[in-house]
Amino acid sequence: MSYGRYNSPMQEILVLFYSHRGSVRTLAQHVARGIESVPGMSARLRTVPRVSTVCTADEPSIPDEGAPYVEPVDLEECIGLALGSPTRFGNMAAPMKYFWDGTVAEWQNGTLIGKPACVFTSSASMHGGQETTLISMMLPLLHHGMVLLGIPFSERALSTTGSGGTPYGASHVSGATGNPSISEEERSLAFALGRRLAETSRKLAV
Repeated sequence: MSYGRYNSPMQEILVLFYSHRGSVRTLAQHVARGIESVPGMSARLRTVPRVSTVCTADEPSIPDEGAPYVEPVDLEECIGLALGSPTRFGNMAAPMKYFWDGTVAEWQNGTLIGKPACVFTSSASMHGGQETTLISMMLPLLHHGMVLLGIPFSERALSTTGSGGTPYGASHVSGATGNPSISEEERSLAFALGRRLAETSRKLAV
């Protein structure tokens, strides 16, 4: 998994996520492992800063730890995108929505047209709006002309999971305490989603 930029023969897929308590970050790491299970593919992990209703509040230009903040060049250089956000009343979190609201230049330039994408999320409960959140993340990607991927039912864990996991994308049920430890089924489906994204991206990038 790449936190920086380097000259490499590997083709990179952007894993862009916002995580509040760590659950979405954990999912992102397993999606990244799925991506990197495909020969010649590498995952570039990026996040977005928090937003605040206080106009004078701001975030450091570089996070203290973990993935760097996403930049326009990350969208340009990737051959595919995995997008993750926690559930906020059935929608993506404000920091992720704020980022996409600022991608007009990339939309005008067609930066993401034809690139494959997938989505993943985490919620506190089984019925906390996971599927609507996943769909809400798909909407800006459709406007950018991306090719959306889900998880097919050929993945057995999709039919046996008692926690997270949907055909719309990988997911995690964290519980009221925000537990970032994911189940075996959730881990398997996140890995499978990343692998499918990498395989499709490699084919379309030829």
